[in-house]
Amino acid sequence: MLITQTPLRISLAGGGTDLPEYYRRHGGAVLSTAIDKYVYVIINERYDDRIYVDYSRKEIVDSVAEIEHDLVREAARITGMTNGFEVMMMADIPSEGSGLGSSSSITVGLLNAFYQYRGVQVGAEQLAREACHIEIDILGRPIGRQDQYIAAYGGLRLFEFSATEEDSDIVQERTLPVDPAEVRRLGSNLLLFFTSIVRKSSPILAEQREKIEENVERHRAIRDLVDVVRDAVVVGDHDRVGEALHENWSLKKELAAGVSNPDIDRMYERALNGGAIGGKISGAGGGGFLLCYCRRDRQDELRRAMSEYREMPFMFEQFGSRVIFQHRRYSW
Repeated sequence: MLITQTPLRISLAGGGTDLPEYYRRHGGAVLSTAIDKYVYVIINERYDDRIYVDYSRKEIVDSVAEIEHDLVREAARITGMTNGFEVMMMADIPSEGSGLGSSSSITVGLLNAFYQYRGVQVGAEQLAREACHIEIDILGRPIGRQDQYIAAYGGLRLFEFSATEEDSDIVQERTLPVDPAEVRRLGSNLLLFFTSIVRKSSPILAEQREKIEENVERHRAIRDLVDVVRDAVVVGDHDRVGEALHENWSLKKELAAGVSNPDIDRMYERALNGGAIGGKISGAGGGGFLLCYCRRDRQDELRRAMSEYREMPFMFEQFGSRVIFQHRRYSW
């Protein structure tokens, strides 16, 4: 038996500029952090030669090609899995529509689990690149590349996206030169509240992708905020991070019709009135979690203002996808 633990993420700036339709022409960047909420993939050897896949339903099939769960099927194909195994997936939060990158975390966690099960060691770059290949190239999902990379690498990182004639999907990972104590202090000023709305991100992202050229200037302004947040984090000006979150949200709402709605707008206004300096819906928008920046001395006030919404306490996570349990049977 083998278990992988793969973190979810929050994006502090730049979301949307990791869409291939944007960065291949204009260059993009995202500053993200992994958080201590996880997706778990459990894989176990079966005595028989069938394949068992457990999630919200259960599949029992004879070959990888018959698996209906598309992420499991494609991850098994890429890693060379055949048959005689059972795989189960669990998550700390609603597995779809949270805005915390759960789908990509599942993909990275599956790849890591299958490779490790077969005794193959691979690095974060390969896990992220192959997860992107599955979700974007094979399955055609209208998503970007930040979620797969932060799930594989972990930590607080800046990713830059670009293209050349030789390679249309270049991703460069940057670790910020920040003392861990400062990173923890930044994290202590960030709070997540559940909107109670779970939605599929694909329609919002599809519209956003279709309007790339129409929204070039908004995307460019969102990309510029990555530099603002990076500099603010490096020098410890954390309140500037909160202000940038507000600017990012104001721009993001203009990218597609479904990014916000009257309920989310009221929720955000309540957060601002309760002491938050800024915030934004995590992920594509339309639901999931509202990320708020609030100084610690006003957080009790914020929690009172947001009392009708469920808070999800979290901390930053240093590690990306990793094996947390492994037991191999040996025959005599």
